Amino acid sequence: MFDYDKWQEIYSSLKSNKLRTFFTAFGVFWGIFMLIIMLGSGKGLQNAVYSGMGDFATNSAIMFTRQTTMPYKGFPRGRFWLFHTSDMEALKKNIPEIDELAPRLQPWGRNAGNNVVYGLKTGSYNITGDYPAINKIDPVRILNGRFLNEIDLQDKRKVAVIGNRVRDELFKEGDPVLGEYIRINGVYYQVVGVFEPKNKNMNFGGDKDKSIFIPFTTMAVSYNMGDDVHYFLVTAKKGKSASVVEEKSMKLLAERNHVAPEDEQAFGHFNLEKEFKKMNGLFLGIRTLIWIVGIGTLFAGVIGVSNIMLIIIKERTREIGIQRAIGATPWKIISQVITESVTLTAMAGLFGLVLGVFLLEMLNKGLASSGGDEGMFKNPEVDIKVAVIALIVLILSGIIAGLIPARKAVSMKPVDALRYE
Repeated sequence: MFDYDKWQEIYSSLKSNKLRTFFTAFGVFWGIFMLIIMLGSGKGLQNAVYSGMGDFATNSAIMFTRQTTMPYKGFPRGRFWLFHTSDMEALKKNIPEIDELAPRLQPWGRNAGNNVVYGLKTGSYNITGDYPAINKIDPVRILNGRFLNEIDLQDKRKVAVIGNRVRDELFKEGDPVLGEYIRINGVYYQVVGVFEPKNKNMNFGGDKDKSIFIPFTTMAVSYNMGDDVHYFLVTAKKGKSASVVEEKSMKLLAERNHVAPEDEQAFGHFNLEKEFKKMNGLFLGIRTLIWIVGIGTLFAGVIGVSNIMLIIIKERTREIGIQRAIGATPWKIISQVITESVTLTAMAGLFGLVLGVFLLEMLNKGLASSGGDEGMFKNPEVDIKVAVIALIVLILSGIIAGLIPARKAVSMKPVDALRYE
């Protein structure tokens, strides 16, 4: 393998016809280069989608109410209904698979007009009444101050945690924010925290950075909402399915609120676990397609290498005959041809691999320095495992490319090879 004379011979053979060697190697180079670029691009798309989800619990489900579509127990169809705070304890008691449970009040949307006032400034924002558990299901990043806590709920404190865009629009840059009072639909709340969303692709009810959290109990009392609940957000315990939790929860809630069990339209619901599995399946399909296309392109290059090696064997027929005549074994001839083939494919493939990774790294740095929106493409990269697999594919490709010509080289008798013109 490390015979100096053999490597000199391989070098001379490849150098003797530079143009032929270049075009032969280009097929292998292009195959591995496109494979790396496509895999990196697929990873960039996947990173952007998953980054947009932030730390949103992937084993979670969200449930809310709609109009009923069936009459049931004396109630007419088309009835508007809501969950109740008493449903919380029933869910916790009867569904042991539930890990976190967060009720939410959201009586006003973005179309409710200017619902927040600070000094002479007003704005329209998403106002929600929440439990601290919401930050375990759909977490945010606290920039200043704190999030809601249990004491806020117990004492029905008039406190608020505001989004970063709310801060930017209502407060002047450099002015104090924590401890200041904002008026929400006529009621004053003290700002105790400023947050920014960790995810951008999971919005329910409006932009998260233009949202304001206040304690659930405070909202219920301040705006006379009684025991209503507009949303339930739940997560499943480790090892349990969010789909099971969702199904059991809707069945229990329908029973407690006199909704027909078969009236599926009476519930609005979103299961992130199902969506996450769909996305995983989508990206698996993309990666599989990329490998099929990449390997196919690489295989076309390998066929080119094999054909060129056949031509080289034909040109060196008499030389091979002399080697056989003076005692060269068939294995030595085969190893020489395969080594030459592997060398050509490995050099071309490694160059394609290095150039592909280099371009992905340059693209990654370009995206980072531009400060552009990374919502659809982020951090294109190739895993080290993929690089190792690509190298293995290269080696196997070189062996396959040289195997057929090598067998042809040793199939001729030495005397016939010496007579070849």
